[in-house]
Amino acid sequence: MIEYYLVAGLAILIAMALGVCRALLGPTVFDRILAVNLFGTKAVLLVAIFAFFSGRHDLLDISLLYSLLNFVGVIAALRLVERGKFFANNSKIEPESLTDIQNTSKENTIHKAKGNLDA
Repeated sequence: MIEYYLVAGLAILIAMALGVCRALLGPTVFDRILAVNLFGTKAVLLVAIFAFFSGRHDLLDISLLYSLLNFVGVIAALRLVERGKFFANNSKIEPESLTDIQNTSKENTIHKAKGNLDA
């Protein structure tokens, strides 16, 4: 029975190593985030196998907590990539939209100045 746990643990460690390789070599940000998610999931499985192997079933609570943290962390990272300054496709603000932003800020400044004069 112990051999099954050892084989499963070894397979999980190999999968974790492949996930680290993908995280380091991934061509896109999404590949890297997916690899980090894979690493976290395999870490949860490794803790669960260790809990059954050692007979300490209280470690299952820790693995559940870690899986929740892994899920929330991946969702936060994906939202950061989607909405933050880290663009996944290396896109930049187009010059047309940049001039629109500048014109809008100038108009807001003019309206504020007129508002101050009216008071």
